Amino acid sequence: MQWHLKSFEQLGGDELYRILRERVGVFMLEQNCLYPEIDGKDPQCHHLFAEKDGQIAAYCRLLPPGVAYTQSSIGRVLVNDAFRGQGLAQELMTRAIAFLTEELGEQEIKIQAQHYLEKFYGSFGFRPISEVYPEDGIPHVDMLRKGNA
Repeated sequence: MQWHLKSFEQLGGDELYRILRERVGVFMLEQNCLYPEIDGKDPQCHHLFAEKDGQIAAYCRLLPPGVAYTQSSIGRVLVNDAFRGQGLAQELMTRAIAFLTEELGEQEIKIQAQHYLEKFYGSFGFRPISEVYPEDGIPHVDMLRKGNA
């Protein structure tokens, strides 16, 4: 398993294609949601991903403050179904939080979490800051992580 953290400009065309293919596969096809996956935010983000044998195993995008929220954010968190159950989601979140807090000095990270994952994100110090609400037909909750939670 090889981990990468790249700005949009550093992504090669093949990498970007594989990332977008995996995002569409998980968020649009697997979860049966019709929404604009290509939302114009990717060029402003860092992209953290693990790959094995040319396949995206895990991915998230790291949004600086002002792109989605006033705080920094972690979004499009996924683990390819062929790689689930191997602890990649935990490693992905640990690496994402470390980059935002240690490398970029961010004190707050906001996420829009699927409600069933609230406990998972809570284990990383995220706390709910909204009521549960529907987003693309899936219950979500906004969560915030402050400081060294």
